[in-house]
Amino acid sequence: MRARGFIIAGVLGLTLSGCQGTSGTPTSDSGMSASALAATPPSGVVLPRRDLTPGLADPQATTDIVCHRSTKTVRNVPLSVHDQVYAEYGITHHITGEYEVDHLIPLEVGGSNDIKNLWPEPANPVPGFHQKDVLENALHAKVCDGSVNLSDAQTQIATNWYAAYVRYCGTDGSGCDKYKYQGNGS
Repeated sequence: MRARGFIIAGVLGLTLSGCQGTSGTPTSDSGMSASALAATPPSGVVLPRRDLTPGLADPQATTDIVCHRSTKTVRNVPLSVHDQVYAEYGITHHITGEYEVDHLIPLEVGGSNDIKNLWPEPANPVPGFHQKDVLENALHAKVCDGSVNLSDAQTQIATNWYAAYVRYCGTDGSGCDKYKYQGNGS
C-alpha cells in the first residue's frame, strides 16, 4: 500500500517535512494568475498531496451534463474505497465529522469517483471541507451560468482548491454566502 500524507501549510508558507509544496503550474487558460494559483493557505489548512491525489475529471462530463444532472446519479464511492483512502493517508482512527472523503475535483464540475480524485479532507481548521463544499456550489453555478469554463473550474480547484476558494469566496468566505446549502444533489 502506498504511503499517503497531507500537505499542511506551515508558518511563513513553509511545508512540513515529507510534504509537497502548495504551488501549482498555471495553465494559459486557467483564468488564475500564477500568484493566485500559488496562494499559500493559512497555517494548518490541508491540501491533498498532488502526487497521490492530483484530481481526475470524468472524461464524459460536459457543461451540459454537469448542469442538468444531480450528483446523486454519479456519486459512487464504495465504503471499501473510503477505507482505502483513509489508510493510504495514514488515518487509522477518526470520529464522525472530523474528515470527509472528498472529491478534489467535485462531481458538481465533472470530477471522477476514481481514488486519484479522493482524499480525506478535514473539517478543521477553517477553511475545511464545509467551506470547500460551498466553493463547489459556487463553481457549479458559475459553470452553468457561463461565467467560468468547465475545464478552467476543474483546473483551478485541482491545482489549489484554497486559491480557488480565495478567488471566488474571499479569505473570509463571504463572497460565496449565496451558495451555502445549495448544490447539485450533494
